[in-house]
Amino acid sequence: MLKVGITGGIGSGKSTISRILENLGVPVFNSDEEGRIILNEDKQAKIEVMQIFDKDMYNSNGELDRERMASVVFNDPRALNRLNTIVHPRVNEAFHAFCELHEQVPYVLKEAAILFESGNYHDLDKVVTVFAPKEDRIKRVMKRDGVGDEKVRKRMTFQYTDEERNELADFIILNEEGVDLLPQVMELHEILLNEKQQ
Repeated sequence: MLKVGITGGIGSGKSTISRILENLGVPVFNSDEEGRIILNEDKQAKIEVMQIFDKDMYNSNGELDRERMASVVFNDPRALNRLNTIVHPRVNEAFHAFCELHEQVPYVLKEAAILFESGNYHDLDKVVTVFAPKEDRIKRVMKRDGVGDEKVRKRMTFQYTDEERNELADFIILNEEGVDLLPQVMELHEILLNEKQQ
């Protein structure tokens, strides 16, 4: 079984591509979603968050105030790093369990926003990055998250540049206006299936 990562800058469209591959039968592990589950449900992780940050990071239902946390970590690289040291090891454990569960398939997909930044790409066989023009990405995130231009640009500063991601990736999918995604994804899928058979 191949372990394939998919990443891309915020708003690049990696989730769209993951959904297409999932519809083709590829098991998809969403690191960001797993991280959210951990921060809301893992008791020890919640204790660590409250010790490092603030008890008020959680609302009366015991759920993380994501907006408040974002306002802290996206303004302080050290705070973001501390949060990541709580979340990333647990996400990695969950991914290993996911791989064991799906060991009979040709390949699994690990979707992660900061796959290169975290260094976790070293544990994967192949990495796909999704490239989309910066201004397109900003518009998408503003629409999706209901945030302003400045907030999106601020978040982008915590991620690798497109050039850095493209340099490290094994495959690049182009997601911009006028370019059809489906043929690119189908070609990628065939390549990965054939790679596993070799």
